[in-house]
Amino acid sequence: MKIIADLIELHIVKETKAGLRFLLLRRSPEEIYPGIWQMVSGKIEKNEKAFQAAKRELLEETGLLPKKMWIAPKINSFYNPDTDTISNIPVFLVQMKSSSQVILSDEHDAFMWVSGKKAKSLLAWPGQREVVDIILEYWSKRKNYLKFVEIPLI
Repeated sequence: MKIIADLIELHIVKETKAGLRFLLLRRSPEEIYPGIWQMVSGKIEKNEKAFQAAKRELLEETGLLPKKMWIAPKINSFYNPDTDTISNIPVFLVQMKSSSQVILSDEHDAFMWVSGKKAKSLLAWPGQREVVDIILEYWSKRKNYLKFVEIPLI
């Protein structure tokens, strides 16, 4: 068995009058796991750092450019019996401007901005739901007790 790290997860949020909203994307029927709701995810390309892959995937899957970006204090993982590998997946967070317009790639056929509670009810895997809780706690504490590491967007 091998441990690999070639994937990323990226949670996307924006602040609105109604509170913090999470962007969820629905997988297209032609994709693996068709119809599930998820955050941005994708593969890390050769010679690419994980945070660079997250920014690239954000643009490719949603057409969005981040206002701010952080490393979320969580690594998700899963076991693949076909390859006998365990994947460790770094998790990132981006904040968008409230006026940001989503442009979907062919990987997804729908999107919606939802509350944290709604996001948790739609996300398929426990680790993804845990990240929503971590983000909500971070935002509710006014970003001063949980220290997310910010990634410069230069």
